[in-house]
Amino acid sequence: MSIENSSVIPDLDFNTPAARRGRKLRALKDKVASVGIGLGGVSVIIAILLIFFYLLYEVIPMFRSAEVQPWVHNDQVVEPYAVPGAGKTLYMAMEEQAEIGIRVTDQGNIIFFSTTSGEVIKSIQASLPVGATITSFAMVSENSRMFALGLSNGQALVFKHTYKSTYPDGKRVILPNIAYPLGEQPIDVASTALEHLTISGSEGSYALIGGNQENLQAIFISQTENMFTGDVELEESTTKLPDLGIKIKKMLLMPDLAWLFVAGESGKMAVVNLRNQDAPVITQVLQASSSKITTFDLLLGGNALLLGNAEGDVSEWFLVRDDQGEWQMTKIRSFDTGNTSVSDLAIEHRRKGFATIDAAGELRLYNTTANVNVLAEKVAQANASMITLAPRANAALIEEGGKLTLLHIDNEHPEVSWSSLWGKVWYEGYEEPKYVWQSSAANNDFEPKFSLMPLAFGTLKAAFYAMILATPLAICGAIYTAYFMVPTLRRKVKPFIELMEALPTVILGFLAGLWLAPFMEENLPGIFVTLLMIPLAVLAFAYAWAQMPKQIRWLVPDGWDALLLIPVIMLATWFSISISPSIELTLFDGNMRHWLTNDLGIAYDQRNAMVIGIAMGFAIIPTIFSITEDAIFAVPKHLSYGSLALGATPWQTLTRVVIPTASPGIFSAVMIGMGRAVGETMIVLMATGNTPIMDANIFEGMRTLAANIAVEMPESEVGSTHYRILFLAAFVLFMFTFAVNTMAEVIRQRLRNKYGSL
Repeated sequence: MSIENSSVIPDLDFNTPAARRGRKLRALKDKVASVGIGLGGVSVIIAILLIFFYLLYEVIPMFRSAEVQPWVHNDQVVEPYAVPGAGKTLYMAMEEQAEIGIRVTDQGNIIFFSTTSGEVIKSIQASLPVGATITSFAMVSENSRMFALGLSNGQALVFKHTYKSTYPDGKRVILPNIAYPLGEQPIDVASTALEHLTISGSEGSYALIGGNQENLQAIFISQTENMFTGDVELEESTTKLPDLGIKIKKMLLMPDLAWLFVAGESGKMAVVNLRNQDAPVITQVLQASSSKITTFDLLLGGNALLLGNAEGDVSEWFLVRDDQGEWQMTKIRSFDTGNTSVSDLAIEHRRKGFATIDAAGELRLYNTTANVNVLAEKVAQANASMITLAPRANAALIEEGGKLTLLHIDNEHPEVSWSSLWGKVWYEGYEEPKYVWQSSAANNDFEPKFSLMPLAFGTLKAAFYAMILATPLAICGAIYTAYFMVPTLRRKVKPFIELMEALPTVILGFLAGLWLAPFMEENLPGIFVTLLMIPLAVLAFAYAWAQMPKQIRWLVPDGWDALLLIPVIMLATWFSISISPSIELTLFDGNMRHWLTNDLGIAYDQRNAMVIGIAMGFAIIPTIFSITEDAIFAVPKHLSYGSLALGATPWQTLTRVVIPTASPGIFSAVMIGMGRAVGETMIVLMATGNTPIMDANIFEGMRTLAANIAVEMPESEVGSTHYRILFLAAFVLFMFTFAVNTMAEVIRQRLRNKYGSL
């Protein structure tokens, strides 16, 4: 019997209804996936662009130019009106809302008037002694609202204009009045007419200096309140000033009553030390101006003065210690005011700014810290004689030819300029120009310091030290794990290291600030010994292990011998820390920190860059390790096998084939790790000491841009200059990240093109 073998080829139909439905469903899934991935990518780009434009939206207002326009009241432009009252204006000011102005005349009239109409609201006649006339005027400061009238009989009257707001029937009514902070009775200042007068001080302590060219007298007044009756008693002491040797034009007295500045009509300036009130000393007489001095006023806070001359120059001066420790009046900066003589100068009440009106009627606005002219516009004719600013610096009142003009000023952020943000600035009280970030203080006279340089430097410093630790460890660890480690061990090690990235950075910052920093300070020699001992211990163990008999080495499965390094590293670390006290006692007299500071001149801060390098390096190691390990592991095996087959050693194959092929991924890992380090917030916030200083010293702290935003954003006033500069810091971080990523992508593509043909 024979069996006939036959094969039947099945008839396959690829066009059945089920097959067609499957193809349609697969095509639909592909389409949905393509659209979803595309939408996701576009959404990411849109989100980044929205962040970019939102940051710009918050930053751009800082760089808008100032504007001046006629004041609008009840939808009507306020036209110039006649100066209320008679006589020459000695002083003019406005209250907070710029609704009421005050004008003091040489006849002793104190007139409160509406700034929008000129209507007189209240008029007070100063009680002058019989036969006395007003011969001089002096003001404490714009924001104090105190002023004094010098009389022909050698006496002075001190006033303060005050304002009280009431709300009858729900409508605000401002009631102006005059107070007498030193009493209503005239104060005896000198035995001659007060041709020149200055006054300064604060609550409880004042001084008046006045007299004529030959006879200047100073009177120091101390106020004490009787705790039983509440009466205020005045204690006075007088002293005579030495001959200044210059023809006096105007005098200014600092608020601390320690220094007197006198401007001479010939352009000279005298500086008088009043610290010893019984024996004033002339410390300096200098040629401050090449032409006649026209304006001479103290800036907000009373620590710096502004000097304007007939040539149109305005300069800022303040006291600076010289090499011998002596105070010297120093010209700090000059302002571009054109070539026309400055007629009057007005000081801002709450910022380091001022306004000038020149003989051509041009209004200019300046900020001294930023050293910038934010506005120059002609607002009057050639006979403008006086200008005053509202307390909020949003209005200006100009007297011109017997008329007053009220102007609205839009000047929100004059403190911002390229030099104030990125250049060295000579701040009041500093001995030289410096980079400083100090955004707030306890008083209103504070000079904001908005230099971003210390923050940018701190950001790069923190990232630099973190990358020094993390990059070699992460890349070398990734190379060993991907290329030399056995698969079984790799499957355990790689997830464990990647799990480190899930550890919250706030925990790392907490541990770094409260445990690691004190531990490193106490065991500083041991830390440095550890950095030396661990590599030596690893090399020594590797050499010893290679010399072991094969029977012993074969006890450890091939590829698992790296685990033997764990106890070696632990023992080396323990040994280094344990001998730290002995090393410190032997080499550094028991205190290495003291030795660093006093013998080497290296400052040591407990929370410093070395702490950040360890803590933040630990945080970014998983990022660099994971990407690098994936890049090396993804190198095609046939490249490695081919290299080995041609006689190359594993190390040669690694360095000449594997690493060049994986270099685009390794470079991306380093750049991403650097981006993580630059943008890190919580670790640097908790472990750096948050000191915005520029010092490359590894033992000094720093403040980063990200940490500064986290610290100060909750405290900043929305819409303020401080608020917008914090957004500018965020924008700088954004642009830095963008630039680094763009550069990384360009280099990565070049590396891929170079080594992609291997």
